Amino acid sequence: MVRVMSEKRPKDLTEHLHPNEEVLYAVKKKLGIEKPKWLVVTTHRIIYFDEKILGRYEMKAIPYEKLEEVYVKIGKMYAEFVIKDESGDVIKLDKMDKEKSKKAVEAIRDALNAIAVEPVSIEKKKHLMGEELWIHKPKETVSRSLRIAAQGTAAKDDPLEKLKKLKELYDMGVITQEEYKEKRRKLLEQI
Repeated sequence: MVRVMSEKRPKDLTEHLHPNEEVLYAVKKKLGIEKPKWLVVTTHRIIYFDEKILGRYEMKAIPYEKLEEVYVKIGKMYAEFVIKDESGDVIKLDKMDKEKSKKAVEAIRDALNAIAVEPVSIEKKKHLMGEELWIHKPKETVSRSLRIAAQGTAAKDDPLEKLKKLKELYDMGVITQEEYKEKRRKLLEQI
């Protein structure tokens, strides 16, 4: 996976990154009198980071495992992002730099392909005054860590190994805290 940084990243973002999470690409809103809004692509998720005055900010993240669609409309001057997750939540960013937005979409595709079983591609539609780009995550896409865990049949029967894999899935954001607690309780009963 190519790691390309376009711009600086928000300074308060670093404290929210997971220990082994890397920023692949960051792009901020092109114009505006307010503090910038950022789209940050990491190895684990897409992050919307809205800096506010007096050190305040708003942050929303969508892990790749829960990502449903990325849509980018590129006009004559700017680009607009619409990112949807499986639960229907939407992140919208407008007035983004056109060329940097294209690179951000490529970074998202590359990050998804790093964990996907099936290849993910960018669909494009060219217009007279712009273009549209989509990434639709296939329904069959699962993370490679899940596939590798399923292939390890010898370790599959060991409850301690299952606990370790379960914790990894929880840390990656693949399963919720409730799912983690329930599955953990069932595995501890097997020991």
